[in-house]
Amino acid sequence: MNSLNSEAFVLFDQHILWSDMIGNICGLIALALGWRRSVWTWPVQFLAGLILFGAFFGHLTGSAGKQAVVMAVALYGWWQWNRGRDKAADGHISVRFASWAERGAMAAAAAVGTVAVALLFKAYPSLSWDPWPDAYIFVGTIVAMYAQARGMVEFWFAWLLVDLVGVPLNFANGYAFSGFVYVIYGALVLWGLRDWWLRSRTTAARPVPEGARA
Repeated sequence: MNSLNSEAFVLFDQHILWSDMIGNICGLIALALGWRRSVWTWPVQFLAGLILFGAFFGHLTGSAGKQAVVMAVALYGWWQWNRGRDKAADGHISVRFASWAERGAMAAAAAVGTVAVALLFKAYPSLSWDPWPDAYIFVGTIVAMYAQARGMVEFWFAWLLVDLVGVPLNFANGYAFSGFVYVIYGALVLWGLRDWWLRSRTTAARPVPEGARA
């Protein structure tokens, strides 16, 4: 992993690391696959998480923790999308808007989780130099990827909220390629949001599948 953390090139006076570049390219591919509702989004996300974990570990604890969560939820998402339930007519995962109860639960989990993790980081300063944004990224990623695994359109909104903090944090800590790539992420998220939003209308009249509220 040390070789992956070496400098690849310099762009606009920003030093681009191989791990930062390769991990985020994999992340872009995973996001595009998620937009297309392809189950292969999950193994690609796992690979991106593994590479970026190595890049962030020991420097950005919250971001490294985020990648550990990415890998764990990628395994859950792979299992969830391969179960054969909640499939659309085209064979891919069926997407839907979350119920108000689900939205409330996710918002509450994000708020409580962020405070709890931030307090943990503050109690142990070696874990994070900036507890609140690290905690926000860590918990926000859990919520976003859980929503993706459940086929919820809110997944895209959650990622936008995480990126609002993640982009400047990456630039501030020398991970410039992450910052540049997140501009492209933003465009893909908006397109993916539009696609999932429109597709959700085709199933809006259908009841929420059994187990979707679990």
